[in-house]
Amino acid sequence: MHTIGVIIVSFNTHALLRACLESLQTCTLQLRIVVVDNASQDGSATLVREAFPAVDLIALRENIGFAAGTNVGIRHLGVGTTPGALATLQPLPGVPASPPEYVLLLNPDTVVQPGAIEVLVAFLEQHPRVGAVGPRLLNPDGSVQAAAFRFPTLAMTALDLFPPGEVLPGRLYNSWWHGRYPHESAAHASFPIDHPLGACILTRRAVLEQVGLLDEQFFMYAEEVDWCYRVRAAGWAIWQEPCAQVTHVGGASTRQFRGAMQIALYRSRLRFFQKHYSRAFIRANSWIVRMGMLRVVLRDWRAYMRGQLNSDELRTRLWTYGTIARL
Repeated sequence: MHTIGVIIVSFNTHALLRACLESLQTCTLQLRIVVVDNASQDGSATLVREAFPAVDLIALRENIGFAAGTNVGIRHLGVGTTPGALATLQPLPGVPASPPEYVLLLNPDTVVQPGAIEVLVAFLEQHPRVGAVGPRLLNPDGSVQAAAFRFPTLAMTALDLFPPGEVLPGRLYNSWWHGRYPHESAAHASFPIDHPLGACILTRRAVLEQVGLLDEQFFMYAEEVDWCYRVRAAGWAIWQEPCAQVTHVGGASTRQFRGAMQIALYRSRLRFFQKHYSRAFIRANSWIVRMGMLRVVLRDWRAYMRGQLNSDELRTRLWTYGTIARL
């Protein structure tokens, strides 16, 4: 029986991390779970150390980001090395003599439903040319969460910034143009995709050793898109297997404005485009982004004039939009 390496990168997710680790206990396969804690201040490392002693805990002294944290965990399992300048971290003690055949990248805000990992492993066993597979993601209320996406396009940038249902026709929201797979919510059979959401991805050791680990220059966002792009370029297929189901809390909507996260998202997207797309694409994308930032500036000024935003919130938003436009 194969051992499945499970990498979970945590940062101040104490309660969610507990639920995630508890859900893994239903798996009938042999798991080696590694939690890489990015210097949490909420007792996450203590939780793992005391409540889950069978889990390998790597408690870092600083938050090095999701991609770098994931790579720490993968190296701890003895799998692969990142090429070139990305190999900045040394392998950690405790590397197993026999690295796992499969590696599951899992967010701490997930609950793995019984049988999900078994289904994903069986899928890769049956499809030797598939390099990575993602499950069907569910929202906490049981509804289907979008988890299968196309690689970024100019149309996707435009639809992000001029949202369907708000500026453009609402029917475009779940369309191919918006980077979605319209049949995803009703699919009962597996289907090929460009990339899954990074909350849960099962891959092969052979893929990691051929393609390399995550690009650590992505501190947050788009690291799984970049990695999947490289996997596809290397000749591997990527699929979604809806018979495997994982609940993902991170998909719950929020109205809280998070300027730093928005800046990080657009910075990561730009890095992805600079690595893989043409200069003409980058210029066109930048123009769309600037027009989108102009739209939200005018929208938020109007909200401020109507008393719906205070001056501090408006100032924060305008600074965020200006920073993104200057990227």
